[in-house]
Amino acid sequence: MKLLLISDEESPYYWEHFKRGRLDDIDLILSCGDLKSDYLSFLVTMGRAPVLYVHGNHDTGYAKFPPEGCDCVDGDLVTVKGLRILGLGGSVLYNGGEHQYTEKQMRRRVRRLRGKIRRSGGVDILLTHAPARGLGDEDDPAHRGFEVFTELLDELQPRYHVHGHVHLRYGGNRERVIAHGSTEIINACGYYILEI
Repeated sequence: MKLLLISDEESPYYWEHFKRGRLDDIDLILSCGDLKSDYLSFLVTMGRAPVLYVHGNHDTGYAKFPPEGCDCVDGDLVTVKGLRILGLGGSVLYNGGEHQYTEKQMRRRVRRLRGKIRRSGGVDILLTHAPARGLGDEDDPAHRGFEVFTELLDELQPRYHVHGHVHLRYGGNRERVIAHGSTEIINACGYYILEI
């Protein structure tokens, strides 16, 4: 199965310079947020794969103009093509904007999903906008990760944690893919192809 992981920056390869057939071998598209609604609608229209998304901290227009033909999995656990996907969008609260949460609020969101997680027998992909604390995040208030995500990774050990929010072009020796126990953590900024 081939997944297209996207976040934060619309890729000219998949949009402005798109060529027919480019999405033909993609089975599932996962968006970690902060992308234009039109971009997601374009991808679901031009490809044959479903698009699942969580909200980024800049996705304030989705309420009025949601991505057409795409499925929001923010605050939910869904099974698609045999993959159990837990979606938790938003970032750490830093300026009071929409889709921003305190650590306590995010813990409450996770607690509400505990029954679904138990019934599903676990999680294959943790799909978030923000990273886990200490695992690909930054120290500044806007790009700190959630501690509860780190705890979820330790507890559930999903195969993958896919996030965005921390742009790769921010500098430093930021790695796109890191390992945490048995979980592969992928920063989906721009786009990344994952083959399972």
